[in-house]
Amino acid sequence: MFHRNKILSRRGASSNTPYPPPRAPWYFDYQHGEPEAANSFNVLNIVELPPYTWQPATPVFAALPPPPAGVNHGRKRHYNEHSARAVKRQRLNPSPTSSPTWIPHSNLAVGEPSTFAPVGSERFHSRPPNTEVLTEPQNLTSLRVFVKDKLSGQMVDLFEACQQQISDLDRKEACRARLQVDIQKQFPESRLYLTGSSMSGLGCRSSDADLCLVVTGNRRPHPMDVLCQLQRDFRSLSYLVRIQLIKAKVPILKFKERGSFLEFDLNVNNTVGIRNTFLLRTYAYADVRVRPLILVVKKWARHHQINDASKGTLSSYTLVLMVLHYLQTLEQPVLPSFQKTHPECFDPLMDIDEVPDGPRHVRPYTSTNQSSLGELLLGFLRYYATRFSWDKQVISVRQATILPKTNSKEWRNKFICVEEPFEGSNVARAVHEKIKFDAIKKCFSEVDNINQDSL
Repeated sequence: MFHRNKILSRRGASSNTPYPPPRAPWYFDYQHGEPEAANSFNVLNIVELPPYTWQPATPVFAALPPPPAGVNHGRKRHYNEHSARAVKRQRLNPSPTSSPTWIPHSNLAVGEPSTFAPVGSERFHSRPPNTEVLTEPQNLTSLRVFVKDKLSGQMVDLFEACQQQISDLDRKEACRARLQVDIQKQFPESRLYLTGSSMSGLGCRSSDADLCLVVTGNRRPHPMDVLCQLQRDFRSLSYLVRIQLIKAKVPILKFKERGSFLEFDLNVNNTVGIRNTFLLRTYAYADVRVRPLILVVKKWARHHQINDASKGTLSSYTLVLMVLHYLQTLEQPVLPSFQKTHPECFDPLMDIDEVPDGPRHVRPYTSTNQSSLGELLLGFLRYYATRFSWDKQVISVRQATILPKTNSKEWRNKFICVEEPFEGSNVARAVHEKIKFDAIKKCFSEVDNINQDSL
């Protein structure tokens, strides 16, 4: 855990080259270097980790200035938005017009605690949890400021209708907590993390919940062995249905919660997913426009059927990195690279139980870019339609720039190259057929078909 007035030193050597040297497989190599009997669960002297519990607090929102007189941007709510009724609605069901925000502290130095506390961040520690009230990150700039045109208004309406609600996150967390208790009966030295878009703030109401089971100890079993055991155990749990083991590069166990629409994907020891969850969460709440823009891009990609890595197109994670890269490379950037400005907060060698605390030490970022949501959406499409060179360039959110496409194995003969911020791998490697690549490029090139009267 970070301490006040202390900046953590990086444990990895830095490099001046655009591509860092390959690291030792310290967190994702599951098949090599295991001790004998690694698949045995008969471990002596096991010390059980205390389960962490979810204690949601009522979100606190900063007061927003009243809108200009007579301007409602076509919204249907006509009562005073700053009445007691409106405040009550914000607490129960926050909308983008009262988006969760950061309270900036200009006198804070990097490494000092800020008011940014990721939901449930203290729950991940084997140490006693903190007692501070957990709140959503806050930003004093209302999304309303960036609704300057019809397209922006439509994007806000879509975001309000589809964004994940607090009640959705609470239900996912309740199931996670229940699962952890049952899993620890078989694997006492384990901890279950809620990851992915549900935790990063980039999910919608229909998003699956991603879970990462971290199994520690001197004898770490193979992920497939753990998943096979869990598949057998889950069949006896009355609250789970449709349990299916998916054998892939990162194997997962898929299942649903009985009596609800919640679907879960559980992996074992894929800890990079925990790291990028909290990195993306930092970006998601750095600027009030990020979450609506990413949600609309995801819906756009789904409409054009280019959002499924299993079918040779783009994964949601790839689309998110593409949006962040665009926002970082504008003449007036909307976002920086937090891995460059705050490397100690996102150190890839940081102990996994300290990862949720990292974003607490990121100083608030204020962009001078005042583009509307609609302008950013059209700019995103035009950037990849006309400016970005697919055959020569690599997208890097880590560096907030484009990198030259080298002849290394990771980028050679790949149609789309998007660097994973921690591992440095290509998250767009699923696009390996030219016909799929051409279909993706065509979708971006159709930006000119969008009704220009929207702006």
